Amino acid sequence: MKLTVKNVLSILAIMISAFTTASAQASDPLPSAEDVVAKMMQFDSERQSELTGYTAIRHYAAVNNRRHAEMVVHVSCDSSGAKEFAIVSEEGSGSIRKHVFHKLLSEETEASRRGSRKNTRLIPDNYEFRMVGRESLETGPAYVLSVVPKTQNKYLIDGKIWVDANDYSIVRIEGQPAKNPSFWVRSVHFVHTYQKVGPFWFASSTRTTSEIRIFGESELTIDNSDYTLNPASDRIAAANARLVR
Repeated sequence: MKLTVKNVLSILAIMISAFTTASAQASDPLPSAEDVVAKMMQFDSERQSELTGYTAIRHYAAVNNRRHAEMVVHVSCDSSGAKEFAIVSEEGSGSIRKHVFHKLLSEETEASRRGSRKNTRLIPDNYEFRMVGRESLETGPAYVLSVVPKTQNKYLIDGKIWVDANDYSIVRIEGQPAKNPSFWVRSVHFVHTYQKVGPFWFASSTRTTSEIRIFGESELTIDNSDYTLNPASDRIAAANARLVR
């Protein structure tokens, strides 16, 4: 009997402790959007200065009621952020591959160049940020902010971002393009997640649904895997090359 009472008291103690902790966490004041964004930019700048670049494998898959297609590409990103893609394999609808997959690769290559990146980054120059709240994700606690683009640009988004509460990296993005990407597309909604590789966060997956005229609802998924960080010597060689120029 004593053992039973002791167990009950232990359980009550754990429950009270958990409730007290939860209440304390819930009462913690949220930081301002400005503070979160400032730390996000500071930490990102520090990480980018250490990033040597990477390689990865990316798998595209698109499907609607009539067609489907898949493509696998090898991704190379140097220390400046510029990306190059090499197609490993592709199958399915030639129209989807040509007008969706290949166009995505071309636009991402262009957007990754130094002159284009500043206009598409999640920074105060391009967006207004508002604090929404705090959530727990598989990656840990995160602050949720709404992002409203300051210009109507198809490379900008209108939606929400989740910022890791520990290292202030973006770990999730959800929303739609600020500008409809095409007359043929009525609406686009996407969820973009990230994975941690060493101290860096890289794209993990993208799930996109869109309403396309004539073809109806379509789904596009992009999965990234096999990330490998470039050795530090690559960054040094790239820096020396820039100095020579």
